[in-house]
Amino acid sequence: MPDLQGTGFYISKRVGKAMFDFKMLSEGDTIAVAVSGGKDSLTLLRVLQERRKFVPIPYKLAVIYVDSGHPTSYASVIKKYCKKIGVPCYVEKIDLMKENKQGNKINCFWCSWNRRKALFKTVARLGYKKLALGHHKDDAAETLLLNLFFHGEISAMCPRQEMFGGKIVIIRPLISVEEKLIKKFAREQKLPVDDCVCPHATVSNRARMGRIIRDLEKICPEVKTNIFKSVQRIKKDYIF
Repeated sequence: MPDLQGTGFYISKRVGKAMFDFKMLSEGDTIAVAVSGGKDSLTLLRVLQERRKFVPIPYKLAVIYVDSGHPTSYASVIKKYCKKIGVPCYVEKIDLMKENKQGNKINCFWCSWNRRKALFKTVARLGYKKLALGHHKDDAAETLLLNLFFHGEISAMCPRQEMFGGKIVIIRPLISVEEKLIKKFAREQKLPVDDCVCPHATVSNRARMGRIIRDLEKICPEVKTNIFKSVQRIKKDYIF
């Protein structure tokens, strides 16, 4: 496959800077990329695989795909793509309906929590140190607003986060990349992107935060960057 150019080159530079700034990579790292089939995780996989060709710090890469048992499972497509680019792929099967033992209403948080649990179990079983997630700058800005508006707290999506006493480290190499660039890259590279069929995708609180940010961008184009950087610019004299 050709080396990254154009949009891919810019994304790769942003990924490299984020990985350096937030100390995401160490020599000999074993990194499992959580791939859902969406544009974000496939872009992350593609960029991390290409960067292995020239970065001075060697690392091992693998893919984990969580198959929730839905009829629209994308496992076969993901495995085919991973074989094409030369990355091992592991499929972790779960049944979200069986996990819902209390019969609670399924929402984005519940689904994400169970998928994340499956990812942690698989990473631990494989003996990998780091779990790379495809969250980008838009996700980070939306998360900060979600926590502020709906939980009454100031907390953000960390670029690097240690879990279980440091046994697993979550990294988010796309944290400085805007979603519009990822969309463009996915089209340019003709990535095998899976269309989201979740009925909650457009009515969730996260989707509402996205619409608020897009409205604000009309009068403040840098709003996403400002939200993202705000947690690094806390003025303690004005906090009570």
